[in-house]
Amino acid sequence: MRRTSHRWWSRLAALCAITWLAGCTSLGPRLPMPTEQEPQSPVPGFGVRSLNASGEFELLSSAEVARRLRATLGQRPLSILALSSGGASGAFGAGALVGSANDGTQPQFTVVTGVSAGALVAPFAFLGSSWDEQMASIFTTGMTDGLLQPRGVAVVFGSSVYSDEPLRRLIERYADGALIAAVAREAAKGRLLLVATTDFMNGEPVIWDLGSVALHGGEDAKPLFQSLLLASASVPGMLPPVVLRFRSQGEHRVETHVDGGVTLPFFIAPLPEDLPQAPAAGAITSVRVIIDGPLRDTPHPTRANAFSIFSRSLSAALSYVTRSKLESTVDALHERGISLDYAAIPASYPLRGAFDFDPDSERTLFQYAASCAQAGRLWIHSGSAEPVPARAPDSASPNCPADDSFIERLAALKH
Repeated sequence: MRRTSHRWWSRLAALCAITWLAGCTSLGPRLPMPTEQEPQSPVPGFGVRSLNASGEFELLSSAEVARRLRATLGQRPLSILALSSGGASGAFGAGALVGSANDGTQPQFTVVTGVSAGALVAPFAFLGSSWDEQMASIFTTGMTDGLLQPRGVAVVFGSSVYSDEPLRRLIERYADGALIAAVAREAAKGRLLLVATTDFMNGEPVIWDLGSVALHGGEDAKPLFQSLLLASASVPGMLPPVVLRFRSQGEHRVETHVDGGVTLPFFIAPLPEDLPQAPAAGAITSVRVIIDGPLRDTPHPTRANAFSIFSRSLSAALSYVTRSKLESTVDALHERGISLDYAAIPASYPLRGAFDFDPDSERTLFQYAASCAQAGRLWIHSGSAEPVPARAPDSASPNCPADDSFIERLAALKH
């Protein structure tokens, strides 16, 4: 009864917010205006902000990121993992990683990127299977219960429907000193942990090198690391924007950032065109993408109220944008002779919405992804390199991503 009441109140609060905000744009405090913008990356929409040894952020182009990786790796393989946005469906990505590690098919990734829910999972993916237990506990022990805390009538004068305190506390609990120190050690080896936010004032995506923050941030490393994770997952209107303070080009800067999923469903870094061309003997670069959501919105009954219509429209838009991004990524990688393995939640899976953080739902989705990975039915292969081996489903197995004809068709169309 308590959860039913909470869901009812959450929907009412969200609907009221949408209605009130349309006519109350003058209410609430003004968000900080940014300082003068730094030079933009030569590639529109891509530039990695990396913290240098002097404690200042510098903007690196995709080509420069690729050059540094080549200098670090030499002839060793380059392996990239991209984790998408998806709200509560981040449990899928976490379960996929744990299941793949248990199945023995999980490499150590050179580059891990994350957006929104994917950003929260990214540090664990970066650190590898030795941190799987800590990651799994978030989605299997009820830690997501109460993650969305309605702000009541305060929403009229505030910047969001929900308070960010529960999510902030969760991030502070797991992104502690030990995790950040572990990230710093891996970053010192030349590996990259990147997350995306959206600059609220100019509407552009911003990519942050969290490894450099852990490595060079000093006393500010932990609060800045945690704030960037919070910003990447702060859905505008649902959670408050996050004000970031840092140094760049000899100046103190103040910027307001929101969910990276507003502008990027997921991203590959470096950009595909800057990755090394696969030699004739086989690709030396491999890419995996985990989509924390479905790639299509199947027909289903929708109630004739504003909240349901808004939610359904948003879900359809996100599915389409993510699918388009995946298709263009497959095309760009194939031009370089690079393989891609991806996984997404089948449309037949009974998701109850991007903001359903009910502990039972989270646990079930996590275990579903883990079981599909362990059964060899998670990854769909697209490319010329050796694919992840897939095993035939048995009658007792759930309908996994590799069994879904629509998801698989995206790979087949590119051969």
